[in-house]
Amino acid sequence: MKRKGIFTTENTESTEVDSMASMRSVMNTEDLPDGFQMIELGPLPGEWRVVRLGELVEKHLLLIRGGFPQGQHNEAGNGVPHLRPFNITNDGSLDLSQIKYIAPPSEDDPHWLLPNDVIFNNTNSEELVGKTALFDRNGRFVLSNHMTLLRILEPNQVDAYWLSRQLHYFWYLGLYKSLCRRHVNQASISLERLKGIPIPLPPLDEQRAISHVLRTVQRAKEATEQVIAALKEFKKSLMRYLFTYGPVPIEQADKVELKNTEIGPVPAHWEVVRLGEITRMKQGNVLPTSSFTQHGYPVYGANGQIGWFKNYTHAENEVLVTCRGATCGTVNVSAPKSFITNNAMVVTPIDETRLIKDYLALALQVVDLRSCITGSGQPQITKGKLVLIHIPLPPLAEQKKIAEILISLDNKIKAEENKKSALETLFKTLLHNLMTGKIRVSNVE
Repeated sequence: MKRKGIFTTENTESTEVDSMASMRSVMNTEDLPDGFQMIELGPLPGEWRVVRLGELVEKHLLLIRGGFPQGQHNEAGNGVPHLRPFNITNDGSLDLSQIKYIAPPSEDDPHWLLPNDVIFNNTNSEELVGKTALFDRNGRFVLSNHMTLLRILEPNQVDAYWLSRQLHYFWYLGLYKSLCRRHVNQASISLERLKGIPIPLPPLDEQRAISHVLRTVQRAKEATEQVIAALKEFKKSLMRYLFTYGPVPIEQADKVELKNTEIGPVPAHWEVVRLGEITRMKQGNVLPTSSFTQHGYPVYGANGQIGWFKNYTHAENEVLVTCRGATCGTVNVSAPKSFITNNAMVVTPIDETRLIKDYLALALQVVDLRSCITGSGQPQITKGKLVLIHIPLPPLAEQKKIAEILISLDNKIKAEENKKSALETLFKTLLHNLMTGKIRVSNVE
């Protein structure tokens, strides 16, 4: 280890420079690794430059422009998509599941997006200002004026994907909270403040290598998300089939005699019973939020597991129906040794030789529990309403088979979700280490 000199870029009188303190590494200048330099952004590799975005604009390497203001918009698909802050996810990707449309600007309007444009969220709540993504879609899109466009003019000097990840990395670090201007209900970063932000600039081949590594992990995560989505859709279809025909092969479905019931067609030999006839119900316990702990037993409330507590109220897995709040009517299964709050109703089979828990949890997902909801300001499901719900009741052997099939599928979904979580953690770790030069990569092209 050897000490390196501390230096900064030009124009250090800028107010934005002081705000970069939130990004500085805690590493002592006495402990700089060989080949590193201490600058205003913290310790970085010696061959990396530090430039302000405005310098890239002045050198005609980068275009920065505000979005397209438009008050009249629709969600019916009339016009062209108008990307807004909610179209950028917290992991720096585009989400087009919700799109607003506007009348298209003229063909020569400069606000049309091009592939590899970087889009920056300039106005939002304070904690969301600065989310950044790469526009990598086909088609004609324009940006809201709550977004800023950054277009690379010289791709042989700056890599667009790398820039999008560098700016989003700053959002992870909380930089933009110190730079944005606060308004009554929102915060914003002006074009001038954005241009004043200094960024570390590795050589182009290293930018591209960083992009390659991060893109590889991102694509693996996206592929995993597609698998999860496909498995969940398959589960929906499979549940409809199993609760209509029972656990029989598809080629035998037309041989199953069906009967019409209060909940639709089911096999003729199945019963349909009210929930109150075969289960007992009890609301959970009140738990003040001040009682939460960092570790202990899982607490289940209106949104599945919501925290930890030092004690537990239930020693076994329990079937839960959310009975209060926006998620009223959803079904969860608690872990063993859990604290269950009064926002959930515990539903337990009276006789497990007639009804098993695993099947009960699944059957409650195919009936219309939301029909039990009362109240608008504070939706709730009362025990008096829940006991009247009808559920299908096949023979015990068929209950076990249905549960076995669907639990096996749930386990596959859980494995993919764990894989996705691991990839997200890997991505964030690599993002930090690559953007600070702690991990160096060579050009892979």
